[in-house]
Amino acid sequence: MIKDLTEGNPRKILWQFAMPMFISVIFQQFYNLADSIIVGNFARQGEEALAAVGASYPITMIFMAIAMGCNVGCAVVISQFFGAKRYREMKTAVSTTLLASLVLSLLLTFFGLFFSENMLKLIHTPENIFGDANVYLKIYIGGFAFLFFYNVVTGIFTSLGDSKTPLYFLIGSSLSNIALDWLFVALLHWDVAGVAWATFICQGIACILALLTLKKRLKSIVCEKKPEMFSFPMLQKIALYAIPSILQQSFISVGNIFIQSLINGFGSSVIAGYSAAVKINTFAVTCFGTLGNAVSSFTAQNIGARNNERVKQGARAGMRMGLLIGIPFFLFCFFDGTFLIRLFMKEETILALETGVEFLRIVAPFYFVISLKLSTDGVLRGSGAMASFMVATFSDLILRVALGYILAVPFGTTGIWMSWPIGWAIGTGLTLGFYVKGVWKKKFP
Repeated sequence: MIKDLTEGNPRKILWQFAMPMFISVIFQQFYNLADSIIVGNFARQGEEALAAVGASYPITMIFMAIAMGCNVGCAVVISQFFGAKRYREMKTAVSTTLLASLVLSLLLTFFGLFFSENMLKLIHTPENIFGDANVYLKIYIGGFAFLFFYNVVTGIFTSLGDSKTPLYFLIGSSLSNIALDWLFVALLHWDVAGVAWATFICQGIACILALLTLKKRLKSIVCEKKPEMFSFPMLQKIALYAIPSILQQSFISVGNIFIQSLINGFGSSVIAGYSAAVKINTFAVTCFGTLGNAVSSFTAQNIGARNNERVKQGARAGMRMGLLIGIPFFLFCFFDGTFLIRLFMKEETILALETGVEFLRIVAPFYFVISLKLSTDGVLRGSGAMASFMVATFSDLILRVALGYILAVPFGTTGIWMSWPIGWAIGTGLTLGFYVKGVWKKKFP
């Protein structure tokens, strides 16, 4: 349940804290993969249906990025107050976050429903998949408030050192989501709409249960004075972390839209192959990012406890864990890419298969590089060194987008894939440089 990360052996504590988060990611990404596999194999227009979901993906990730940015912002502040044993302020941060999240998620939902078609046109979605992509996007955005709240609540749990409760909710949500995907797509033949409705229903239930559990859990933490329900000064403090995180996450998603727009010009077969491969790549990178989140919570609590030496011990443990996790992803993606891509399509075209396999073989060797970056990012983010964190992340993304367009001219899609490892390598160099320089060594007020 709630766990103090400021005591005990750092390596052991980090492993114990991160392991439920990894299992959560496995279930979440397993659902995402199953989602695409079911669409690609059982929708009436398999390859085109997969491409339609894939074309919507970078837009949905913009909305998701805002939720994740809020997750990071509140988690850092709550972790620091929890580590400092300032429970009244911690509870005020929680309630302020939830109220602000309600307003923001509703505004984004209204915006997305009105402008879904415009966003799809903006990224040059091909005509043959436009209708399905729009249906998927509208249903997804309709349930966005549930998704937003669920991710914010998950961040609150992990900031309190509780990585197991989110795991239980995610296991239930993922398994039920897969079951509904099968029902709606394979049996009822709702195709792309069926996948979207499955996500809507399961995420809604998970969100409500998570909120009720959080309320009960917070009651067990006793503080002398009653906390404020909403505090503008606390909102400002959270915003100092959340806004850079939202910008960082959104910037990544906007960059992915530019990449998706570039890829859309190569036709639906290339889109389908890329959609399959990028799901697998997202699985790997999300695992590394989850480790970074664990390091971030560990860092924030220990910054609150004013223990910089323990932060360094956690950082070293996180880096070693990242390299270890990178080994199986490299082996599977580099040597078994054909098998992995074929999981997504019942009757794949040669072009779709070759596209996905080539992407995986180019990026897989650099999983060890990005694992180091995301682990070290956790230290920068958890300590509140947001400027350095954003510089390293934005440099990576700007290079990937710019090089994607530049290298696509002489090398086609191969050039686009090559931009990933180049951006990752430079971003990692910057992040490690900031860590060694010690920009994270800040005093908690």
